[in-house]
Amino acid sequence: MAERQLKFKRVLLKLSGEALKGNQEFGVCPDAANSLALKIKCLHDEGVEVACVIGGGNIFRGLSATGIERTSADYMGMLATVINALALQAALENLEVHTRVQTAIEMHQVAEPFIRRRAIRHMEKGRIVIFAAGTGNPYFTTDTTAALRANEIDAEAIFKATKVDGIYTADPVKEPDAKRYKNISYADCLAKRLRIMDASAFSLCQDNQIPIVVLNFENQLGMINLLYGDFSAGTLVSDFTELEE
Repeated sequence: MAERQLKFKRVLLKLSGEALKGNQEFGVCPDAANSLALKIKCLHDEGVEVACVIGGGNIFRGLSATGIERTSADYMGMLATVINALALQAALENLEVHTRVQTAIEMHQVAEPFIRRRAIRHMEKGRIVIFAAGTGNPYFTTDTTAALRANEIDAEAIFKATKVDGIYTADPVKEPDAKRYKNISYADCLAKRLRIMDASAFSLCQDNQIPIVVLNFENQLGMINLLYGDFSAGTLVSDFTELEE
């Protein structure tokens, strides 16, 4: 039997900060962090070079932002992603996976500053790199951070982890007959108003031809199969595919 060939050899994984809170209302749940780390390790064990961007909603949404102006609130959110990145790093290194955290806001005592060539070199050496503190600028989401960093490190795809196994014609929770796309183009996503990422992030991916793979991170086998081009458990957004429902 022929050995399967990886379709993606370097990926950027976009994670929600809420994946770290487990059953808690907010904060970091150690069990959830360990579970997340195990899934990331599965990707790494396939020989894929992995970088991560994780949100901060599990921490920042646990605070009252009433009366805080937008710029300050965005910086608070960036710092929340640093906390999550350090928690994820600790969980990964408990599994003996070498990991580096790089931040867009310099804080030398806890992480490296973001340096593109160093990040690429870490991945080439088999280390997982976690990008934290967003882009270092307010008014940009972690989706935009993921798209930007994916471009900078020459990632072959962005794996966007969600609660559903891909993109559907309608909300599958509300409409059980909704069909899942295996492949869809950027143009069709825009025409159908499918909100996969925010506009800035989506534009960066489209302009630079970076495929977006939408998947359910709980489906470990399906996630692994996606690395080899089997999209039976996810959706590929790219201009190089034919539209399938």
